[in-house]
Amino acid sequence: MTDGELRGRGTILYPLVYAATLTLVAVSSFALATLGHDHVIDTGIQVSMRDDQAVVRGFVESNLTAADVQGGIATPDRRVALEASLADLVRRHGYVGVEVISARGAAVLAASGSAAAAPIPGQTTRAIFDGRPSAWIASDAASGTSTLIEAIPVLQGGDVVLAFQIRRDAAPIIAGAGDAWRDLVVVTVSAAVVLGVLLSAIFRAANIRLRKQDAELLETRRRDPLTGLLNHGAAVTALTGLVEKARADASSIGVALVDIDNFRLLNDVHGSTAGDQALLVVAAAFRKDEEHWLVLSRFGPDEFLAIAPASVARDLPAAAQRVRDRLGAEHLDLPGSERLPVTVSIGIAYFPFHAGSVIELLSAATTALAEAKASGGNGVAIADAWTSEPRAPHTTFDVLQGLVVAIDRKDRYTKLHSEDVAAYALFLADRLGLADDERASLRIAALLHDVGKIGIPDDVLRKPGRLTPYEFEIVKQHVALGDLIVRDVPDVAHIREGVRYHHERWDGNGYMLGLAGENIPLIARILAVADAFSAMTTSRPYRKAVATERALDELRAVAGTQLDASLVEAFVSGLELDADAPLPGVARNSKLLWTPTTRAA
Repeated sequence: MTDGELRGRGTILYPLVYAATLTLVAVSSFALATLGHDHVIDTGIQVSMRDDQAVVRGFVESNLTAADVQGGIATPDRRVALEASLADLVRRHGYVGVEVISARGAAVLAASGSAAAAPIPGQTTRAIFDGRPSAWIASDAASGTSTLIEAIPVLQGGDVVLAFQIRRDAAPIIAGAGDAWRDLVVVTVSAAVVLGVLLSAIFRAANIRLRKQDAELLETRRRDPLTGLLNHGAAVTALTGLVEKARADASSIGVALVDIDNFRLLNDVHGSTAGDQALLVVAAAFRKDEEHWLVLSRFGPDEFLAIAPASVARDLPAAAQRVRDRLGAEHLDLPGSERLPVTVSIGIAYFPFHAGSVIELLSAATTALAEAKASGGNGVAIADAWTSEPRAPHTTFDVLQGLVVAIDRKDRYTKLHSEDVAAYALFLADRLGLADDERASLRIAALLHDVGKIGIPDDVLRKPGRLTPYEFEIVKQHVALGDLIVRDVPDVAHIREGVRYHHERWDGNGYMLGLAGENIPLIARILAVADAFSAMTTSRPYRKAVATERALDELRAVAGTQLDASLVEAFVSGLELDADAPLPGVARNSKLLWTPTTRAA
């Protein structure tokens, strides 16, 4: 996954969180409004019930005798009189109707003068049976009206003797509830709008801040923490891109490789603080000529790399001299010592006049630097002599030596791991009976299979713990960078296959291209076996090495999925049976591994 994809995912996350938050607010607002609506209705019913219970008590006390309550309505005249009083009650309180019901559930009085003026619903019957008031709203779909019905029992000695069924128009209660629902919706929607605006501003600000922090973090990984200049990996990556552009534009670039004279002795005698001070002085001297440099980096513990564009490439020696002149005016003030001078040796090389590729260019600059230091230091040397025509490519051996320097300078572990992989790969080649030219290509490919790691940030490459998925995606790029670096080395078609495809898997789930089975070149399949065995049997920053027996078991376990099963069998059986097999932890003559005996095919 690329940096752009990761940033894209982060960009999508904010709108999703924003939408989810607003959805939650909307749902909560609707739920709150609904609860408020129901609460207003319940409150209206309770208020009405309380008022009507007082009305019923007053009517019973003022109009009903003990005989009416206990024995029922004795005469028609008495019924007419009571219904008249009941009708007056309906008019005064604005009821729809009132029915008086006996304890047996039969209507005995009605405001309209008819006992059948309204049906007796089950809720009223239950209220009589339970002896507790009850109220509810009944809707008539045909007429579109709603009625509040209240069942109010009349108790005597704890027993229900009568019940009043009062019917009110429920429209005012429902209207009040609707108004409350509307008001709550308006308030919550307004709050949601304000919240939406605030969230939008907050998320936008957070997004901008995180993008800035992400950019700063990525830039920090490319920078040397002491000098603030680009680090080794970032410099190689930048130089690779500039060489590609210069090749496409038929232009040139110049590089100056700078080494602080006597830096190790300065560190040994005066400590690392003195060395840091010297590095800062040199970095400052280069920055004053910043218009000359496309790239300025700290390339090693005591080295800097400056890259000049074609427009000022011919002025590179003069620019280097100006840096030396500035350093001549500087000195180090150290406790217990006289003022110490700071001098540098500089090697200069040009593309395409001294080299045809990145590694050739660095190799030429390294050679020129060695010449400057051999002359006593504090000098500038140009690789060979300036020519008007591009120089023929270096030999494979010359470029190999340059790559050796690059790998060892970047990471000592990577070089030792590459030597182990070369030893195991050559042992497997012997088991397979490969020809000498194939063995020669395999040896170089094994030594250079991880050369792309010179472009991986140090904090990722040397992390003392397991990599995050994001960091692993960064490490996977070493295959592409390695292929880009070695592709211009002479006679490397076969070697390049090993560098480019050694992380492909037999089952097609590897990288970079997802090749499977015998579509993966044999040289890459051999390197994959050797690389896996070395990785398991070598201590890494995040874990210790495993025992040889366990590593062999692991190889058998992934045979046919990650690795070519036939190669695993040849390798494992060889290590188990061959007394001269190269085993982990056994000292090897690395000089023999790095010295070619047959030209690579």
